[in-house]
Amino acid sequence: MRRRRFFAWGLGVAACAAGCGTERLIGGAPGLRSEFSINPAGRRWDRVGQAFASAARASGYQTGAGTRITLTGLPALAAAELNNGQTPLDTATPLSRLAGDVEVVVVPGNSRFKDFDEFGAHLLARPGETLLAGGPQGAPDHLLFGLIAKGLGADTRQVDYTGYPASQEVAAALLSGDVAAGAGLLADWRESIRKGRVRALAVSCAVRVPDLDVPTLLESGVRVDFADWTAAFGPDDMPDGSREAAIRMCEDVTGSTSWQAACRASGWISIPLSGDDFRRWLASEVARTRAVLRDLGLVDTTKATTCWGSCGNGH
Repeated sequence: MRRRRFFAWGLGVAACAAGCGTERLIGGAPGLRSEFSINPAGRRWDRVGQAFASAARASGYQTGAGTRITLTGLPALAAAELNNGQTPLDTATPLSRLAGDVEVVVVPGNSRFKDFDEFGAHLLARPGETLLAGGPQGAPDHLLFGLIAKGLGADTRQVDYTGYPASQEVAAALLSGDVAAGAGLLADWRESIRKGRVRALAVSCAVRVPDLDVPTLLESGVRVDFADWTAAFGPDDMPDGSREAAIRMCEDVTGSTSWQAACRASGWISIPLSGDDFRRWLASEVARTRAVLRDLGLVDTTKATTCWGSCGNGH
């Protein structure tokens, strides 16, 4: 590995789901049903928090006070694993998976890799010579490349990945020839794809993005269905009645036309899953994340890791 830039999306985010830290309330208009306090765990989740609270109000819920609901996701889960922290399974009450950002694998417009098959063949044969880039080490982009390498049968520990703090820097590295391929949120790469500066090889979701003629990883022979997901959590000691009411609220909101419209407008995929089904899925996601970090050789190095950005602020 070359540039070692690790990240910490709000260490203690899981603890915040249990009720600690500064509370940030969204909304406050009176509604017809139960009251919920919708709280993004960091700035990364502000937009989805605003959209979720707006859809909740449209569904008849008050969102200015009441039962505390924290929105967080995969980056916080990965950061907890990297920094020997506790996951939301340990410190919060899983309620519902809400939405996800699609990731995309891109290469420069003039890349020798004409499609994912050519890229995958090179990564399989020479993982240490296929220079990759994306967000900070251990972030979802890095996890995705780890899953791709494992899915191809490549030696995951040889993957040469450079982490950058922003997609603009990944783009600069791609276009200068410093790296062969990059990964990131589709929303961040759409304009460069449209202009032909980069070429999309595959998207991470299970089905094709409607307005993008790009195959999925599953179509490309890699058994990976991946999204940078966001979910809702309640306090750790949440009473059964409050949990059931919060789950009903999440199901009402994610099934609403307001939420579906917000997802379409922001380019998110709606992936609702709630209650015990979500808890079981989350346990499998924790295990998958832990395994790929181990495969990449990152988990064993966390004690010597310094945080990227401002630790504990959700930046």
